[in-house]
Amino acid sequence: MLSYEMMKKIFFKFSPERAHEIVEFVFKNSSVYCPFIPSYLSEKYFFTDPRIEQNLLGTKFLNPIGLAAGFDKNATMIKMLNALGFGHIEFGTVTPKPQEGNPKPRLFRYPEFESIQNAMGFNNDGLSVVSRRIGKIYPYAIPLGANIGKNKTTPQEDALDDYKELINGFKNLCDYFAINISSPNTPNLRDLQNEEFIKELFSMAANLTKKPLLLKIAPDMQAKDAIKLCGIAIENGASGIIATNTTTDYSLLPNAKSFGGISGKVLKEKSRTLFKELGREFCGKTTLISVGGIDSVDEAYERIKDGASLIQIYSAFIFKGPKLNYEISKGILDRMNSDGIHHISELIGVNHK
Repeated sequence: MLSYEMMKKIFFKFSPERAHEIVEFVFKNSSVYCPFIPSYLSEKYFFTDPRIEQNLLGTKFLNPIGLAAGFDKNATMIKMLNALGFGHIEFGTVTPKPQEGNPKPRLFRYPEFESIQNAMGFNNDGLSVVSRRIGKIYPYAIPLGANIGKNKTTPQEDALDDYKELINGFKNLCDYFAINISSPNTPNLRDLQNEEFIKELFSMAANLTKKPLLLKIAPDMQAKDAIKLCGIAIENGASGIIATNTTTDYSLLPNAKSFGGISGKVLKEKSRTLFKELGREFCGKTTLISVGGIDSVDEAYERIKDGASLIQIYSAFIFKGPKLNYEISKGILDRMNSDGIHHISELIGVNHK
């Protein structure tokens, strides 16, 4: 089989969105027509060990590495992505109604910086289609998170209705909800990151489902503001925090577009800095998931020490391939051995103890 570096050279000749469409087509059909492929890949890339397994959010995670939302928007690639080493997968963002997203081009790669800029705008098949698709495989071998967001055309004053519809639609089809009010690609969505809306949203959601509810926040907030909003979410039913989404700090990336959100290596320091503050405040009080610029076992290990029970990757998966999942999962265990740590739970948050 071709090495990932060889395949990457081929795929990078296509536009980012076209390359993603090709990957989705291959992944979706390979698991159906060549069922031996996921088994082969799983033996090669999926790493687990009892010492890095965790029972969190009411379910079991075989390793701490997850795929962040945005890669598998429509839940079409779950079997292949699982085989490529992910211990949990967050599909979406899904909106109540299907939507095409923003005008193209809307996805840009910066290989020299191992970073991506996207202005996709929640393009997805909508609740009805995605829920039917998930219903065919759920419950699944690994935890599945439903990342949910409001439609672009939904007025701000009706945003709660969109989240209510999505929670009712997925509450028996996922292991947790990631409530997305931090994408920069839906107009005014980040305006919902305010105390009143957070309180209303999580109070409402907690009355609709027993599934864990997680708030995903932006990296561009001041730490004190992020801590306050996360605290309100937790007080009103949130089971955890995902930090962070993409950034609108375009100064991080030379020749960046003036729209959309940036992810990847250039986001690393900004995301890590905010997550460290959240870990200091909330580690041991709620489940924390760190995402943003994680591209090595060194970075993953440090985020866990800062309070992350789980980590998620996206851009690094594109630039480094599935071997990264294996390297991080096994690398965490190797580091634990070197540090005399018996179980990953003993590692979580040690930087704050």
